[in-house]
Amino acid sequence: MTKRNLTPFDHFLMQADTALRVLAGKPTQSSRPSPERNHTGVELDADQKRHAAGLMRVNHSGEICAQALYQGQALTAKLATTRTAMEQAAKEEIDHLAWCEQRLKTLNSQPSLLNPLWYAMSFGLGAGAGLLNDRLSLGFVAATEEQVCQHLESHLQDLPKEDQKSRAVVEEMLVDEAKHATSALQAGGWPFPAPLKKMMSLLASAMTKSSYKL
Repeated sequence: MTKRNLTPFDHFLMQADTALRVLAGKPTQSSRPSPERNHTGVELDADQKRHAAGLMRVNHSGEICAQALYQGQALTAKLATTRTAMEQAAKEEIDHLAWCEQRLKTLNSQPSLLNPLWYAMSFGLGAGAGLLNDRLSLGFVAATEEQVCQHLESHLQDLPKEDQKSRAVVEEMLVDEAKHATSALQAGGWPFPAPLKKMMSLLASAMTKSSYKL
């Protein structure tokens, strides 16, 4: 049977389906079990649970942004190899999304109410970068993942030491995100200058503060 080539409209429908699944809390099943399975649960007090939930909500929103970013870039990528790389990265990020959502449920909390906004903004940024240039798009991925790694490292410092389950999830995410940043640069991504990274950091800070509370 001859394999049918997908049209731009086909890709658009696939991205729309992914967006609905992600925002509805029904992404594709994760390919790896959550790292929290290897740790015994410890009862947290109310303040510890509230703080851990806030941080994991931020991480969940970050993964919503990652999905949107990669999907937007895949939709507008010039080269098939770049599109494939973006789609593969999005699939790997699904694990993180599922792990964070699972942890939020365990902590009796919920994802950020602002996730649809973050998704729309990130999708627009990703699609715009892809329209301009594949190397710019890959550089944007690298710079974004670098920002994510910084946030995850700070969360490892802030999470209650008793919450080994959340810490295990964040540690595994940190390893994966660092790999994604390196892979994007090795694929030809342009390294972003420090001033641009600083601007991205300020935008990310606004998102994290909002998602922590909402």
